[in-house]
Amino acid sequence: MSDIRVVIVDDDFAVAQVNRAFVDARQGFTVVAEAHTGAEALSAIELHRPQLVLLDVYLPDISGIDVLRRLRAADDDVEVIAVTAARDLDTVRRARQLGVRHYLVKPFSGATLGERLDEVRRGIAANLAMPGTTLDQRAVDQVLGSAPARRAVLPKGLSPVSLERVAAQLARCETDASAAEIAESLGMSRVSARRYLEHLVTSGAAEVSPRYGTAGRPEHRYRVPNA
Repeated sequence: MSDIRVVIVDDDFAVAQVNRAFVDARQGFTVVAEAHTGAEALSAIELHRPQLVLLDVYLPDISGIDVLRRLRAADDDVEVIAVTAARDLDTVRRARQLGVRHYLVKPFSGATLGERLDEVRRGIAANLAMPGTTLDQRAVDQVLGSAPARRAVLPKGLSPVSLERVAAQLARCETDASAAEIAESLGMSRVSARRYLEHLVTSGAAEVSPRYGTAGRPEHRYRVPNA
């Protein structure tokens, strides 16, 4: 199966870049476009015909729910993962009624998003099975997106909230940054910033390279991977 085409929709440019890095780091997925408004999202989806959309609910022109409603009215069966701070019951119910099977409340870790991506990939693969194929319970769960979700566990001492803050700050950097620079901008210790940055590197959402000075140990510089 070829890579799953993904459109990322988020009004925050930095958060969109972080999510893009997480998706691009996952084997089997390719981000084909980013959108930062509902209108841009609809245009990008029509142009690129993705199989998956990472969709924020809070957008500056129309809501993500309205984007979903228009997609379904056009008989577009694209898979959607809601990635949003919206956690009220009405929004969650409407998203579910419009076919959203994966709903991630911000902040979330790259590992949590990765699990949802893997579930989507298994579901798409199952949907490509030959018509008339008999499914067992596991295959039914994959098609319906109802496979049991496992709770992602961050390394001890790390929090999802701080992880997203570090990831978003790194995405805002025009080039690269050191742990000390990230720490100063966020008001945290250099040691803590370095732990979060190293976790981002491990999960594939960041890259690190040494910068050699005139003396002493090289300084590690971190950046979001190129799209």
